[in-house]
Amino acid sequence: MCGLGAWLDGTSSQWLSGALSGKPACVFTATGSMHGGQESTLLSMMLPLLHHGMLILGIPYSETALSTTQTGGTPYGASHFARADRTESETRQGVLSRDETSLATALGARLARAALALST
Repeated sequence: MCGLGAWLDGTSSQWLSGALSGKPACVFTATGSMHGGQESTLLSMMLPLLHHGMLILGIPYSETALSTTQTGGTPYGASHFARADRTESETRQGVLSRDETSLATALGARLARAALALST
């Protein structure tokens, strides 16, 4: 089982107590092909967060890179297209496209702003 799955399996007490209810959350992923299931993976990852009552944040189309990306990034969350034709060095470095970086940064900033606003 993946790390996220194992973590979620261990959150029963938080689920029952509502400890994560009202907390902001977002999801991100990487795939090995352009049509490798980025959006379906992101949507599937949201389901347990919704069960916890978390507030799901995505990427709005006001982020212009969402309309121009040729690699990763969806309204559901940040994503990375780990092309099979990358060199071994590029793969080790986790090379992200400019759009992927922009969208991941925007999503992280959006999550941080939401957390700050909810904490006051």
